[in-house]
Amino acid sequence: MNTGYVLDQLRRGLETSLNHSDPAVRARAAAKVERWRSVLEELASGTLSVGSRTPLEEIPAWVTLEVAQGGFATGHLLAEGPLEPHERERLDSLPAPADEDATERSRLNAWFLGDEGQRELAEALRNGCYRVRIPEEGALLTVAWLIGRGEAERALELLETLAPLTDRLRFYPVPDPRPFSPSAVVRVQTVGTTVRQLDSVERRPRIARMNEALRVWNPLYDRAVELFLETVEGDLPHLAEENGELVRRPDGQGRVEGGWPCQHWPEGWHERARRLLRDYQAERQNHKLCGKPEHPKENFARLRGFLERCVADARSLTGRDVGSIRKILASYVTRHGAPGSERLRRVRDEQARMAEQPTMKEFAVLVANRLRTLPGDEGLGSLDLAGAPVREDESASLGIAPGRPIPPHLLGKVERCLEAPIDQLVERGVIGSGEVLATVLPQITSQVGAAGIEDPELRRLYTALYAAFRRRRSLLLLNLQHQVRFDELPWVEAIRPYRKNELGTRVLARQTLEQVSTLAIASFPQTLLPNKLIQELSALAKDADLRLPLVEEIAADIFMGTFSMKYLDAARAAARLLEGTLYARYYDVPTKYLLTLDDREKKWGKDTSPGFAELCTERAGAKRGRGGSVARNGTILEQAQILTTHNLAVLFEELKLAETLRPALPHLAERCFLWLVRQQTMKIDHWKAQLQMVKNTAYAWRQMLFFLSFVDPPARREFLDLAREHVEEQGEAFGRRFEPVLAGLEWVSAGNAFDASGRGGPKGIARRFLGWSDGRHWLFEG
Repeated sequence: MNTGYVLDQLRRGLETSLNHSDPAVRARAAAKVERWRSVLEELASGTLSVGSRTPLEEIPAWVTLEVAQGGFATGHLLAEGPLEPHERERLDSLPAPADEDATERSRLNAWFLGDEGQRELAEALRNGCYRVRIPEEGALLTVAWLIGRGEAERALELLETLAPLTDRLRFYPVPDPRPFSPSAVVRVQTVGTTVRQLDSVERRPRIARMNEALRVWNPLYDRAVELFLETVEGDLPHLAEENGELVRRPDGQGRVEGGWPCQHWPEGWHERARRLLRDYQAERQNHKLCGKPEHPKENFARLRGFLERCVADARSLTGRDVGSIRKILASYVTRHGAPGSERLRRVRDEQARMAEQPTMKEFAVLVANRLRTLPGDEGLGSLDLAGAPVREDESASLGIAPGRPIPPHLLGKVERCLEAPIDQLVERGVIGSGEVLATVLPQITSQVGAAGIEDPELRRLYTALYAAFRRRRSLLLLNLQHQVRFDELPWVEAIRPYRKNELGTRVLARQTLEQVSTLAIASFPQTLLPNKLIQELSALAKDADLRLPLVEEIAADIFMGTFSMKYLDAARAAARLLEGTLYARYYDVPTKYLLTLDDREKKWGKDTSPGFAELCTERAGAKRGRGGSVARNGTILEQAQILTTHNLAVLFEELKLAETLRPALPHLAERCFLWLVRQQTMKIDHWKAQLQMVKNTAYAWRQMLFFLSFVDPPARREFLDLAREHVEEQGEAFGRRFEPVLAGLEWVSAGNAFDASGRGGPKGIARRFLGWSDGRHWLFEG
């Protein structure tokens, strides 16, 4: 395994942890550095087997691992680690251990298996006053439920499985005074997470420096100017003007008119000057954000230096020094007005008003304090509390005027903990991608899976276990291995006989599958269904008793050149659905060949289709037997996505989504097109970002073609006209670069076909748009 990726992540984390201006970002980066350091140590020691379902020696696959970005196990177990406060409290109440070698975790696990502990677990099952944050924390609750139902033998079998790890892991839940109650609404994050985010809001440095200058340094500068103006003999110095324009000397500087300073010293002047200098030093001790007062070229700093010399010995000033003071005073009077003038008063009043404006930090503190009154591990029922205008009792402590509205930006942060139906959160933009949708979906699918359980206590426990399991991060796996499944948890397997897949449960699962699939496709039409979401859809399909060959996106850097049978099954479904359509003609999909292809070969203990892999390789133009570079792998995987439509055909065929979504399909295609044009017109300099952009826009193009394949000819012609018009609006340069892509769509829509090289039209200008290229992509040529 190449450690370059791990080292790069470690380097980037170190740079951020040392150099970022935000302390919260530095802290998060430091935590990431620690995780990547653990990964590197495990790799170096040989105790970490990258690519395996069991990457750590003697640790079963069902144990929840800490997993860093990219799927690397760090070597830490999430149910291990330091004792938490509730564990410390429990441990303090236990008698001294008879076995001196007993670990703190083994003592706690043993207590929960005793009579008193079992009674407490049974009561928790009854009233729901517990939380399961990681799956292991529900294991002994399952034991207690089995014993309470007379299933002692099954409970003992489960305990034998857990026994080797009871000295390390917590298999007991977190107590909570509030009952856990599954809900039909979801949230993206908890109130507690939102409060921490609000607490991390920092004052913007530029605004903080400006406010310091307005509140502290400008008044002191005014006092210094006023002191020197008292020493002027004659008119106040000012810059000469004619017809509203400054009169300049030959050297370009403004011509100064008026009297000269330092000509006489009013009574008490020196004492007032000393007081100003003392005030400045005192303020400087407490206000160090703005550096302008100390900058030697700034007028305030220069004037203060002259003031110090005048206090010490006015005779030390030279004629040049007095001339410099006169010019500073003239510039000040001309720009701001003379001290005591209406003009200067208006300027300073406006600046004071600006400086008194509450900052985003102050509003964040106010909203966070409101949310602190709510349970931190739950969601928010409405925005009424957080979004209410500033109250009288809040105004005094934070200096915000009563009645001021909360800034929309902060309410956007609060919305992330808002509890509402999924479709409403999508509409609000709180769920802004398929990835975020996948993270909240277990809050619903857990209840679907539990619907077949009659016992209410077990149904609640199952819901909590499922939601906790779906928070596990996926491992990097090779050789067609699959991620650990929920049913593989020993305590979930122990209660399997009590979960019945009855007709009502299957109907509920199918309805939820249809609703979620429709929502994901309609809300994010330009993106692939992410792997986490596919996992949830697969679980729903299983509960609905449907055998859907839903396929995951495979990373090009770990592709092993082989596809499991479900990829061929998905391609067959696509061939049945798309034969003769725009999609099939554009990509030259061999539908008849796919419908007759039926080969099977065992590899790494899995059923694979060598014929499907060979077909994808041929279509990618990749030579057989060559080593698998990332780019070469990417071209093959893209062909697999084309042939399978990456789950769209499977869902459209089984769930009849073409009928459900038919009125929206032209709009979905239009959204895909507008999105990809927007991406294509962004200025991107880094070559990696360019490649990512082309890949993503090619995926959006493919989704668009799929939707257009179910649109009637008049609507398709209307779409082509809109597309042509939109491209022309982007300017000549973009139109020239994108012309082969658009011409290709128009060419195939007119009933024509690309040649073997993927070209068509007059002089071969039309081209088939693909995202991956084993070399420089033609979009960047010239």
